[in-house]
Amino acid sequence: MTPEELGRRSFLVALSGAFGGLAIGVVTRDVFADDASRGPSVAPEALEDRRKGLAPNVLVHVAEDGIVTITCPRSEMGQGIRSSQPVLIADELGASLSRVVVRQADGDKKYGDQNTDGSTSIRRFEETSRHAGAAARMMLISAAAAKWKVKPETCEAKDHAVVHVATKRSLGFGELAAAAGKLPVPKPDTIVLRPRSSLVNIARPSLPLLDGASIVRGTARFGADVKLDGMLIAVVARPPVVGGKPSRFDATRALAIPGVRKVVEMPTPKPPYGFQPWGGIAVIADNTWSAMRGRAALDITWDDGPNATYDSVAFKETMLQAVRAPGKTMRSLGDVEAAFKTANSVVEAEYVVPHLAHLPMEPPVAVADFKDGKCEVWAPTQHPQAAMQECARVLGIADDKVTVHVTLLGGGFGRKSKADFASEAAFLSRAAGAPVRVQWTREDDVRHDYYNTTNAQRLRAALDGTGKVVAWHQRTAFPPIATTFGAQGIPSIRDLQQGVLDLALDVPNVQSEACPADAHVRIGWYRSVYNIFHAFSAGSFIDEIAHAKKADPRDVWLEIIGPARTLGLKDLGVTELANYGESLERHPVDAGRLRNVIERVTKSARWDERKQSGRALGLAAHRSFVSYTAVVLHVVEDPIHKVRVEEAWISMDPGAIVNRDRVASQMEGAVVMGISNALFGGITMRNGVAEQSNFRDAKIARIAQVPRKIHVDIVPSVSPPGGVGEPGVPPVGAALANAVFALTGKRIREIPLIRSV
Repeated sequence: MTPEELGRRSFLVALSGAFGGLAIGVVTRDVFADDASRGPSVAPEALEDRRKGLAPNVLVHVAEDGIVTITCPRSEMGQGIRSSQPVLIADELGASLSRVVVRQADGDKKYGDQNTDGSTSIRRFEETSRHAGAAARMMLISAAAAKWKVKPETCEAKDHAVVHVATKRSLGFGELAAAAGKLPVPKPDTIVLRPRSSLVNIARPSLPLLDGASIVRGTARFGADVKLDGMLIAVVARPPVVGGKPSRFDATRALAIPGVRKVVEMPTPKPPYGFQPWGGIAVIADNTWSAMRGRAALDITWDDGPNATYDSVAFKETMLQAVRAPGKTMRSLGDVEAAFKTANSVVEAEYVVPHLAHLPMEPPVAVADFKDGKCEVWAPTQHPQAAMQECARVLGIADDKVTVHVTLLGGGFGRKSKADFASEAAFLSRAAGAPVRVQWTREDDVRHDYYNTTNAQRLRAALDGTGKVVAWHQRTAFPPIATTFGAQGIPSIRDLQQGVLDLALDVPNVQSEACPADAHVRIGWYRSVYNIFHAFSAGSFIDEIAHAKKADPRDVWLEIIGPARTLGLKDLGVTELANYGESLERHPVDAGRLRNVIERVTKSARWDERKQSGRALGLAAHRSFVSYTAVVLHVVEDPIHKVRVEEAWISMDPGAIVNRDRVASQMEGAVVMGISNALFGGITMRNGVAEQSNFRDAKIARIAQVPRKIHVDIVPSVSPPGGVGEPGVPPVGAALANAVFALTGKRIREIPLIRSV
């Protein structure tokens, strides 16, 4: 095998051979112990014609051989949706998991919203998924009942068959599929769901991870694994500054590199930038190495455009000045100014959080094949419908002329909801007259991200003579995501739902204000979005209030939240609340659930005992994506890293859950990501250019910086499902800053903490 042939798959195969197959053997036995417990498998590329058998909707197909194919319309990026949603449907149907295959949906509006972000895949589509399975179940039962000449209500579907309860007669799903497929599909208002408690696999201790074995074996297909006949590779020299463009370029040296086929100027984007490609000069070659060498050989003079003076240090001061002046009032209760005038004491602080880069393990990549006026795209995209629309726009063709196939994602965190990398591939495939894979490097990913926005806040609290907080005043300034799509740089009510307007406070006087901040980079969704900095400031500030009162932070948290109750618009002091797209009736702001996770996590961490023994502990809690999370971190002195997180406890109430293992793993990942954000996070800009480029300076936590133990507590709940993927991240930063204060006595109000410890 030559070095060029040693790919990811062959490396894993060789590695497993070197260890006698032990590693892969262990995973195979653990995940697929026996046929009865085996989970769904991945559907082959060619599926049986859906016109045969039973296909009551776009999510479920029952073939005449009994195989149930479940289509997953959401993208899989490690959160386990391909292992969770099919189980939900299969349980409602009564299917045996060992006879279920999962098919990944292409981008298509027939599936509804396919954008895999906002922690919505279960909380918003659980009922839709269950209805899909229930419709198929009812049709199979009707077919069996007709054959037996009995009433449908005397039959039940279980273990991949329909059973007549009284006579024990049984017919398998495959035997019934053709007859059931000829029946009318039940109307939505006639579909009857099973009691949730009867769903046999939901929330059981361990469900198989559908893609686990293939990932370990190296057979899973990610974006860069797609290979087409005649495919070329492209890399792009993008403008260093957002809004920049090449004023001149010379491709002579690039074209002299062996393997380089073509040099193409990309379209120059115009504000608002949206999902447009970044522009620049592309080099198309036979292989990645030649393309990268060709790009390095380009002679380009850049016109950096209107953002060439952007300096993140100066902009921090601009935002701080903004929050030191009155902003637009978004939340108001009582009379804040009067309360401050009569206060016995005042606590105040300012907090700053920089831009954060997504840093997924897999940088953006996409393959496109444009021919005969149509385009096929293969991409690790979180938002296949947006990719389809953007590719169509770039090519000047109708949306239905573009097909987007979704591969596995090697992480996303919101970055891959943007369609720029997919439309780059589409544009370059047409230019090359051949299939093209656009490959981003780590440096491309860091320097041309849709960053999480930067933020400054000013918080004040008025305390009466007994130390009770009687007024809470908060100002926040950040360029919102909407600026990428043309809006002005002042946060909206929808933006402030994330940790400001929905902050549960038992305080009689509250005022929250939004302050202006213009955007000079592209701002995008990032795991937990604005909750990251709002949780950091509120969680840190409550700890500061506790210190000022010489009181236990846990007790102050519970005092400020107040008694268990639900809060409506009037209680919150707001006229509206976006509430993550959910109704307040179904998902109210629940102070009791927030109190509960604080009480549970401090009990799990043995808060009193460990504090009395001198342990440095930090606590924070937060409501986001209609779920509730609390975190305790224990930090110790480290001669190399100054401080190290020794142990972590996280309690989460996400409402009813589907897949316990996936919830627990996402909480573990959230702790690690939250620590990475707090310790090292921060993209700084000078002259409009990102100063970081790779993991050497855009750092993430490594083994030495993550907790030796992470204890996850999932609150048993019958509440409607909430979000899971994002709510674990926000409280981690404040918990870490508070723990550092407990250890060192130094109050940290700016991320990254590594600059201060």
